[in-house]
Amino acid sequence: MKKVITYGTYDLLHYGHIALLKRAKALGDYLIVGVTSDSFDKGRGKLNVQQSLADRIEAVRQTGIADQIIVEEYEGQKIDDIQKYGVDVFTVGSDWVGKFDYLREYCEVTYLSRTEGISSTQLRTEKNANIRLGVIGATSRTERFVKEARYVSGLSADAVWDGDAGKRAEFARKCDLMECSSLEELFAQSDAVYVFSTVNLHYDYVMAALSAGCHVICETPLFLTKEEAEAAYALADEKGLVLFEAVKTLWYPAFKHLLLLVSSGVIGQVKDVSVACSQIPDDPDFTKNPYEGSLYDWGTIALLPILKLLGTEYRDVRMYDYRENGFSYLTRGTLLFDGAVGSFKAGRGVKTEGEMIITGTSGYIYVPAPWWITEYFEIRYEDLRKTKKYFFKAEGDGMRYEILEFVRMINGHQGTHYFHTREEIRKVTELIEMFDRGEIIRI
Repeated sequence: MKKVITYGTYDLLHYGHIALLKRAKALGDYLIVGVTSDSFDKGRGKLNVQQSLADRIEAVRQTGIADQIIVEEYEGQKIDDIQKYGVDVFTVGSDWVGKFDYLREYCEVTYLSRTEGISSTQLRTEKNANIRLGVIGATSRTERFVKEARYVSGLSADAVWDGDAGKRAEFARKCDLMECSSLEELFAQSDAVYVFSTVNLHYDYVMAALSAGCHVICETPLFLTKEEAEAAYALADEKGLVLFEAVKTLWYPAFKHLLLLVSSGVIGQVKDVSVACSQIPDDPDFTKNPYEGSLYDWGTIALLPILKLLGTEYRDVRMYDYRENGFSYLTRGTLLFDGAVGSFKAGRGVKTEGEMIITGTSGYIYVPAPWWITEYFEIRYEDLRKTKKYFFKAEGDGMRYEILEFVRMINGHQGTHYFHTREEIRKVTELIEMFDRGEIIRI
């Protein structure tokens, strides 16, 4: 028996896919089809897949062409599969010519020409109307966001507004965006808006954008008070709009995998979560705005792993704060739960080791600095020989993953609500509000 293997995402299966599968089957007697997993696609920067892995596998199965369907989950799996299944021929589309020549050492390699006039990218574009994105704030962070947005299909960054006319004009020229002289003009040109500013301005910008009928993706933390959060979510619900907090760490392939492993019980019951975040800005004037201080800047990122792993029902909280001239340089906090504790350090203008340690009854997880840019982590046990290491490369600045989820929500995929819940956002806001009211212990 001559065995043939091919791989693909098979998103929105179309006649081009089917034609390629038929031609692959004709190369031998038995066809194995590898369907890429969601995490593998995201890990290699393919962020516009519309269908789940289960749906894509079922679509391939229903063609009746494949004799066997497997899941491709990691880089280098093709060699393992060829050897494991005794494959004689590897084949993919001609747009990959030369890419897989290294497999000739293991089997025959054949590149098949694609069907002209049809592609999954084309179908995705037709299925989802393009979302026009406007940005508020002409900063280096906003510039990175605009660049990352260009890797996500179904959305285009088109316009910018900033209160500083000079910065606005330079940003528009540099990023090839329309320069808007007012927020009203920006909203009129946009279906969705990205907000980057200090937290004390978020509420006004978010409410203005929602009132104008624009979806909103806003940097962390969303709001200063629970009252602001409730009012904004009520308006978003009333108008049928998406209000999305941009916590890029949550959507990194490695971080999502880490949460899944913890929930599976690989380290037993979680008893302690310890995180640290810090930065010394290049700008010597960073202390002029108190709303750029420790917890205002790092609050959501520092608190969210604790809330996701230990829950939102903490019994007690203590926060210790070091500040000078009204600017908070360092906040250390402890959240007490039933049977567990979470602790965090957030620093702006100070430096500490930015690691995360998740302590369990069977082992622990170590995420090295900077843990919030999660690409690598280890699961360690009493017997160090059992240590497991995980590495998931994140593409670009990592923002493209959160932008993808934002676009998916706008297009009707509601799964984000279950992964980053409003209750978690409310709890973060509650703690930010306590900090803002001065319910802290001064160092």
